[in-house]
Amino acid sequence: MNNVQPLVKVCGLSTAEDVQVAINHGADAIGFVLTSSVREIAPQDAATLVALVPKDIATVAVFRSEDIPTVVQRARQAQVGWVQLHGQRTKEDVTQVQAAGFKVIRAVRRDATAEEFTDWGEELLLIDASVPGSGESWDYAAVRELAAGRKWLVAGGLCPANVAPALRISGATGADVSSGVESSRGVKDPLLIAQFLDAAKAE
Repeated sequence: MNNVQPLVKVCGLSTAEDVQVAINHGADAIGFVLTSSVREIAPQDAATLVALVPKDIATVAVFRSEDIPTVVQRARQAQVGWVQLHGQRTKEDVTQVQAAGFKVIRAVRRDATAEEFTDWGEELLLIDASVPGSGESWDYAAVRELAAGRKWLVAGGLCPANVAPALRISGATGADVSSGVESSRGVKDPLLIAQFLDAAKAE
């Protein structure tokens, strides 16, 4: 991932077409959901898609409540370079995943505790809506001071129309999107993926 423009991650991809669109429009990271979700795919299917992604684009396996041995096993099967951790996590969880050879995105909700906002050594923090996956937008400026000085991604309720202002007012390093580029729940729209990336990268 680079720091010249906003880092943009497109998450929950499940087809080669969607992966290629994300690549073509400058995605910095592509996420594959390996936890219980309408967007979940098998680690082996993720590995097939990971093989399409150039080495300079981060590949991310997304987990929620799985224990760390399961996270590591599935991430290795998927052949990704990054792991994204949601749910109730500890600093030790981050350390263990990194010790297994992965870089870490740690996701927290915007109303997380002060302790959860502290630096646990993850490569990136992701700040999501109070109800992750809801697709609801929130006051992206609300955590600007709390996250100042961190490398972090803003997420939750983002779409092609609001990603640019969200990046500006939040001060985030980048943005993460999933439901905001879907034609229906769990089904990505290649045109929306392209529009989101183009809007974010114009910042």
